[in-house]
Amino acid sequence: MRENRSDAAALPGSSATAAICWILAGVVYLLAEALAASAFPDYSYAMNYISDLGVPDVEMLGDRAINSPLHVFMNIAFLVHGFLFVTASIYTARGSRLPLRLPIIALGIAHALGMVLIAVVNGGAHNNSLGLGGIHLLGAFLAFVGGHLTAICIGLSLLKRRNHLVRGSSLIGVFSLVIGLVGVLGIVMLQVDVRVIPGIILADGTWERIGMYSIVVWEMIIGIVLIRDQKVHRAQPKVPALD
Repeated sequence: MRENRSDAAALPGSSATAAICWILAGVVYLLAEALAASAFPDYSYAMNYISDLGVPDVEMLGDRAINSPLHVFMNIAFLVHGFLFVTASIYTARGSRLPLRLPIIALGIAHALGMVLIAVVNGGAHNNSLGLGGIHLLGAFLAFVGGHLTAICIGLSLLKRRNHLVRGSSLIGVFSLVIGLVGVLGIVMLQVDVRVIPGIILADGTWERIGMYSIVVWEMIIGIVLIRDQKVHRAQPKVPALD
């Protein structure tokens, strides 16, 4: 005889670790951005890029005045977010029987690598003059695409395994798909708006934040859902079943 357990209960400790990491990743990012932006004179969430907060020099980048006293703090936050994100991805895959486990882990690693590149190679004029601007852009690409596709893969997995992983998994799966696609749209429009479409629909900083905040909101919601699910499974009696 054995005990019936849901997929989410396959490795409860792993799911709990994943939940904590997902939530902490979002909290760390939002707090670090808010603090760095508050110390940056006349920083605009709509106009400035997120990576402006990590530039160490006081300078002009295009039409943007750069002056981020807490640049070290912001770059550390990029690194911490990447570490927490990939850790959560690995433990989410390890703690469940989700389909697409390997893509979820690979995309989590891509996101983390992107955050490392963003933090180590800032987008300032000095690095641009050294020809390192492409590395920073590569980091941004990996961070955004890795984050968005992680959400999409988990969404697809939840829809495929609906009612086997978490309560309301179909709803959470759809949410993950939609918010992942919204994030992709934000980054696509960051490149298309102004450069292709006549006029300005939204400023660059706004499009970029649609891309980043979609990741942050998603990871925090997923973390909350996993914690809720663990509490439900602990409260349920274990039912013996024949093999």
